[in-house]
Amino acid sequence: MKLASLRIITKDIKQSVEFYEKATGLTAQWYTEDFAEFTTDSITIAIGSTRTMKMFGVEQSTETKSHINTIIEFLVSNVDTEFERIKSLTKHIIQEPTTMPWGNRSLLFCDPDGNMINFFTPVSAEAIQKFS
Repeated sequence: MKLASLRIITKDIKQSVEFYEKATGLTAQWYTEDFAEFTTDSITIAIGSTRTMKMFGVEQSTETKSHINTIIEFLVSNVDTEFERIKSLTKHIIQEPTTMPWGNRSLLFCDPDGNMINFFTPVSAEAIQKFS
C-alpha cells in the first residue's frame, strides 16, 4: 500500500489554494473549479470544494469545532526562514519555531480552514539521519 494523497475539503477553494501556493511555493494544477492538486516528490495534496463531497454521496459540512486530530507536515530546509514568510500569511500561529524533544525544529500554524500545518527541520543528529 502506498499513501498517494491527502485531500482537504473547504468551503472557499480559491482562498485555500492561494494560501497553500504561498505557504509551499508550489503552483496548483486546477482540474475543475472545485478541485486542484499540488504534487510533490512524496505526496499529492488535493483540495476540493465542499461540492465535491456530493459526488461521493456525502452531504458534508467543513464546520467542526476543532481540527486538532490531524497535522499536515512539511519537511523544510530551514524552519526559521519559513517562519518569516508564514507569519505574513496567517495570524493563526500555534507555535513559533521550537526545537522538539525528538530532534525536529517545528513551526505549527493553521490554514484558512483551521487545519494544522507543521513545517519542520531536523536538527539533532538522529533526526537529520532519519530524514537524509
